[in-house]
Amino acid sequence: MSKDDVMKQFWAGIFFLAGAALVAGVIFFIGYNKGFAQPKFTVTVLFDKVGGLMEGAPVRLSGVTVGLVESIGFLPQESAGRGIEVKLSVYKKFEAQVRRSTRMSVQTEGVLGAKYVEIGRNEGRRALDIDAPVPGEPMLDVYDIAEVLRDTAKGFNQTTEDISSIMAELKHMSRKTKRILDRVEQRIIDGTLIKVF
Repeated sequence: MSKDDVMKQFWAGIFFLAGAALVAGVIFFIGYNKGFAQPKFTVTVLFDKVGGLMEGAPVRLSGVTVGLVESIGFLPQESAGRGIEVKLSVYKKFEAQVRRSTRMSVQTEGVLGAKYVEIGRNEGRRALDIDAPVPGEPMLDVYDIAEVLRDTAKGFNQTTEDISSIMAELKHMSRKTKRILDRVEQRIIDGTLIKVF
């Protein structure tokens, strides 16, 4: 091998190593910004149903993403009516805020219905003990809401039909009253109203 070939291979190796280092740096930088390298702690939440929540879904505290759903699984035995265990991986820097939270629930995001876990606070409620499994809020089911809306629509339809029948009855009574008043008026004009009584 000539000296020029060795130099070409040397520089090719240098460029390859520099490129690999650059790619690794970009991956590490993106991963660090996305929280992959940040210290985390785990919170276990128990739900009755999760409605399509998936591993990797965001965990939000008052709208701010503070972690990810680490795992979802069934409990061997239900606890307080809840049979699904969701482990949340939350960034350590938000631990103080999460410890002050009072509720955890599964929420729906956007038109497509992606699910996420919302951590929130309600004034007057005691803070959750996140060192033990936390009971999550019952999830509003779309089917339950649809059923309530269907029942409400049926009630409105029935009310509309009732109002229509009352209006028809009032219209009928109005015609009868008008005919009676027309007859009384005619008798007054004719002077025969007194003869009737």
